[in-house]
Amino acid sequence: MTIKAGGELVYDYTRMLSGAVSSKHGFTNAELKWFDKTAAAGASRVFNDHTDGNLPFMDLPAKIGEARKILAYADAKAPLFENFVVLGIGGSALGAIMLQTALRPAFYNLLPNSKRGNRPRLFVEDNVDPDRIADLLDVLDARKTLFCVVTKSGGTAETMSAFLVARDLVARRVGAKKVREHFVAITDAAKGNLRKIADAESLDDFIVPDGVGGRFSVLTPVGLLPAAMAGIDILALLRGAARMKKRCLSATMTQNPALMAAALQYMACTYKEKTIQVMMPYSHSLRDVADWYRQLWAESLGKKMDLDGNTVHAGQTPIKALGATDQHSQVQLYNEGPNDKTFTFLRVNAFHNTLRIPPAYKNIDALAYLGNRTMEELINAECLATEMAVTLNQRPNSCVILPQVNEDSLGQLLFMFEMQTAFAGALFNVNAFDQPGVEQGKIATYALMGRPGFEKEAEYIARFNKRLKARTV
Repeated sequence: MTIKAGGELVYDYTRMLSGAVSSKHGFTNAELKWFDKTAAAGASRVFNDHTDGNLPFMDLPAKIGEARKILAYADAKAPLFENFVVLGIGGSALGAIMLQTALRPAFYNLLPNSKRGNRPRLFVEDNVDPDRIADLLDVLDARKTLFCVVTKSGGTAETMSAFLVARDLVARRVGAKKVREHFVAITDAAKGNLRKIADAESLDDFIVPDGVGGRFSVLTPVGLLPAAMAGIDILALLRGAARMKKRCLSATMTQNPALMAAALQYMACTYKEKTIQVMMPYSHSLRDVADWYRQLWAESLGKKMDLDGNTVHAGQTPIKALGATDQHSQVQLYNEGPNDKTFTFLRVNAFHNTLRIPPAYKNIDALAYLGNRTMEELINAECLATEMAVTLNQRPNSCVILPQVNEDSLGQLLFMFEMQTAFAGALFNVNAFDQPGVEQGKIATYALMGRPGFEKEAEYIARFNKRLKARTV
């Protein structure tokens, strides 16, 4: 079974059903019909929340005016800089990484300026590993680099520490009076430490819309500004998202790919004990979609408490894999290990390059058959073969099929996954838009690093560690 509209993105859930993987692991038509009302009720909750103004991420595809401002800024700044460096973490970085991987040539940063369309190289510094940061700064000319600092609160230790390091480098290499020319901030409109800095130092800035969390922010300046700097058509990205939004406004599963996907994953997790979801793109350009989705699914649904105050420890663990690479490292486990997983494959109908395989070694049957076939045929055959293999081993799986990897189809894909996550949150009856488990780690970091106001937490950590009586070998 497939859900499609006019040759656009297709969600094929045939192999999630009992006819493919047995009634023990898949769903019968009767079970889907039985779940219709529950899915519709979950969708209605999401739509009502949006009507009440609580889900502003759903309005992002229509923000064309904001996107045009981003484009104008990027077009003005791109010729002035050799490098554009994003300083962010989590949702402030994964979207930018994913858009670059998907929509720029694989070795974009190695291309000469003319083949990059006179756009800067794009780097996303999303960790505080001192060796990595030092190595990056060693290869950048600060005079030719624009740093983009992304944090809504301005209190994220990882991002702000990287900002302080980069700011010091620019001040030493370019001069303190010109620091502002080398930084752009993406932060809250009115509050937070980065907002104070941006206002005080007259930094260029863009706004993270209120109510849009980091993992839902790829269609805000957080994702769109780095994309525009690298020459990605962000208007086409939004148009694709807008087309998918229209398909996601139905409360009927068979008319709404995001609702069908959410329902199937929820039912698999809850009724079939499939507590792990593997996303496996068969396209290297979609590799980081799986990484971006992993945060979206895990942080949104992994919750201790439900909306009624019950302890539920909800969630389905997302795992990323890459076809065909991980056929040679993970698929053995997927086929013959614990049957506790669902699989979501991503497949591309038409690659930008088909790449013909030259005929050779005609006397070697194991090689001769490849001659005059294409690499495009091969990778899609690999995908279909893996789908077949896991199905024969009664592992429920679905496939999202893109006509081609471009801005339009990627916009469709990303918005589908965001809506799927919102619908799943309603079905699991959890708040898909907070992250209390993440905040605990942030507070502990502040305490360990000596941030004022966290002295009690620091004392608690010291007492806790003392009680543990560490054992080492």
